[in-house]
Amino acid sequence: MSTPYPFTAIVGQDDLRLGLLLNAVSPAVGGVLVRGEKGTAKSTAVRALAALMPEVSVVPGCRFSCDPLSPDPACPDGPHAEAAGVSRAARTVELPVGASEDRLVGALDIERALSEGVKAFEPGLLADAHRGILYVDEVNLLHDHLVDLLLDAAAMGASYVEREGVSVRHAARFLLVGTMNPEEGELRPQLLDRFGLTVEVAASRDTDERVEVVRRRLAYDDDPEGFAARWAEEESALRERIAGARALLPRVVLGDGVLRQIAATCAAFEVDGMRADIVMARTATALAAWAGREEVTADDVRQAALLALPHRRRRNPFDAPGLDEDKLDQTLDEAGPQENQENNDDDPDPGPDGGGDGGGGGGVPPQADGDRTPPPAEDDGTPSQAPNSVPDAPGRSAGAEQQPVAAAEPFRTKMLSVPGLGEGAAGRRSRARTAHGRTTGAVRPQGALTKLHLSATVQAAAPHQRARGRSGRGLVVRRDDLRQATREGREGNLVLFVVDASGSMAARQRMSAVKGAVLSLLLDAYQRRDKVGLVTFRGKEAEVALPPTSSVDAAAARLESLPTGGRTPLAAGLLKAHDVLRVERLRDPSRRPLLVVVTDGRATGGPEPVALAGRAARLHQAEGTASVVVDCESGYVRLGLAGELARELGGTAVTLDELRADSIAGLVKDVTAAGRAA
Repeated sequence: MSTPYPFTAIVGQDDLRLGLLLNAVSPAVGGVLVRGEKGTAKSTAVRALAALMPEVSVVPGCRFSCDPLSPDPACPDGPHAEAAGVSRAARTVELPVGASEDRLVGALDIERALSEGVKAFEPGLLADAHRGILYVDEVNLLHDHLVDLLLDAAAMGASYVEREGVSVRHAARFLLVGTMNPEEGELRPQLLDRFGLTVEVAASRDTDERVEVVRRRLAYDDDPEGFAARWAEEESALRERIAGARALLPRVVLGDGVLRQIAATCAAFEVDGMRADIVMARTATALAAWAGREEVTADDVRQAALLALPHRRRRNPFDAPGLDEDKLDQTLDEAGPQENQENNDDDPDPGPDGGGDGGGGGGVPPQADGDRTPPPAEDDGTPSQAPNSVPDAPGRSAGAEQQPVAAAEPFRTKMLSVPGLGEGAAGRRSRARTAHGRTTGAVRPQGALTKLHLSATVQAAAPHQRARGRSGRGLVVRRDDLRQATREGREGNLVLFVVDASGSMAARQRMSAVKGAVLSLLLDAYQRRDKVGLVTFRGKEAEVALPPTSSVDAAAARLESLPTGGRTPLAAGLLKAHDVLRVERLRDPSRRPLLVVVTDGRATGGPEPVALAGRAARLHQAEGTASVVVDCESGYVRLGLAGELARELGGTAVTLDELRADSIAGLVKDVTAAGRAA
């Protein structure tokens, strides 16, 4: 087993370290979601935390890590007789992005359950993580149904496995840590809320700190064991501090005045539901225990708000997490009891770390060696990256072009879907064969049985009962009788936007409406778990403003900076889209595309621009690409060019008004079928 990077050797990242340590002190806080750019020590910090966790005592031979002092009465391996426990290190269990549901929650042997009435259960990762750490890297890329199962187990402290009326329950209490890079897509706000704390991490811009990061990482890579030995004293001190804070936690008092501050803060920031209040209370209590105090102070409440509220303030996926600290201070002052404020002024150790710049503390004990700068540390060995930024839109230059205009207010759009039955990634747009959804039939299982079709299994076994010597009421079931249920649900698609940014679209009011419509479609794509891409065309050429990505907010940022002006190379835009889709079919053949062309249908520039655009459109039709044209033509006199383009594409056309879900026009359900009918 490789030697982990020492937690106390991590340079910087105070909020990251504090969030992890508070959860180590009080797992009831609800876990922590770590958001940040690549190469910022997210995974390093999580893996390093495991070495600091106190050992756990378990029942010998129990696959579910039951505590010998209070074993789970419903443990599948129980009941447990009284026996001395066995101590072992707390586990860190990693959940891979591609894990199946059975790998996460465990699997039942349906054949034995039907034929023998035995609950033969193979534990999953939730059982392995009980009383330890469950780490999910790239949690934003995990399938939604797995995230739901994971967060439900974390909230209830138990995992339930149900298979056709046969159920198993076992305890599943763990410290949940998720990491993600927002560039690769966001979590839904509902899922964000289920994480107790969220911290934002970024690479330091301080030269000296970056030098120290590289120095320590190189030293670790050269001699992991020797490097860890040099930090053993600090690691031991931090481990003892965590144990001490855990022991102190039950004695910490959460006064009514402080509780009023928590409630007032959550009300002032208009967070939904009551989870934020509860998480803040638990976090503030953990902060007090971490600082060695038996009473929660206003400073604890402030720090708890900075960790527990920013991600709960998001109202749509394009809002950046954050908190107005001036408003926070004002709210705490107005709601706080005077005596608490006076106590805070005299407190020699107001923060969790006894001082600092107020940026989150980090909570690592002071170093005995003056040559060692206080903890803080490196990353996974990958070079630090510049902060997320949005480059200028391609082709932008000074001249006749108009400056970008703001998008109009977004609205709820109609459902646009791809026809037929796909097999792509789980989502919410088009019909697909999925692991979850309504049952549509039964087939022989390929590999392990996961979704039993009970009636089909019984029908397959029934004719053979006499030959199998059945005697009594039980049904004799063989492996060949089992039938897997086929299910139909929804998939996510690749929605490729092709946006006309030419001079014919340049009227400020029109372009504002167009951007508002595309932004609305992007919001819809976010909610339906699609990948998105953005192609723009203007002047003499088309540009891929954003290659296909799961980061819908990146597409919104590119859209915001989109200038207009010049001729209308419609054919170039369609051909560029064709190239993008061709590459994406090779990368992810199961994800079906939906082409959304936003234009007034005019084509200018070059020889025979209209005929060339028609030929480019027919390339998409020949490959069966589902498409819709959003007609941006305005005024009393309409040429109907967008409708003609839609017919060439084999899709359909909708106006900006018809795109609204609440308009009187008919619902667009199947863009290709509608286009052919037209």
